[in-house]
Amino acid sequence: MQDPVNHALGKARVSVKLVLIGSERYFGPGICELLEKIDDSGSIQAAAKQMNMSYTKAWKILNRAEKEMNCRLITRMNGGKNGGSSSLTADGRQAVAAFREMEQRLQRESERILAEYEGILLPRPGAPDRSECT
Repeated sequence: MQDPVNHALGKARVSVKLVLIGSERYFGPGICELLEKIDDSGSIQAAAKQMNMSYTKAWKILNRAEKEMNCRLITRMNGGKNGGSSSLTADGRQAVAAFREMEQRLQRESERILAEYEGILLPRPGAPDRSECT
């Protein structure tokens, strides 16, 4: 089913990126995807690899988010003979779900706002008359 707002806008669309910032950036699409991949694979290393991210960077962004949010997002089981594993905590699952919901709401609201500017910022029907756009 086609989004009625996007359909009415023709070729123009709006793109927004949600990033949460405390003392520094700590939660955005990247860490949300990392958490989803950890949930799927059970491994920080596998999740980082799927995202073409270094294992060290994955740990860095996880630690930053946990510090800023003051909660654990994943449980860590150290490796051994069979290797380690990780899984999302209840807080981690709640963070992912809330972030994805916020993204969807922000996108819908941004599209609604863009529609208010039809005829100003959006493509006009017919051939462009550049003399009127200066």
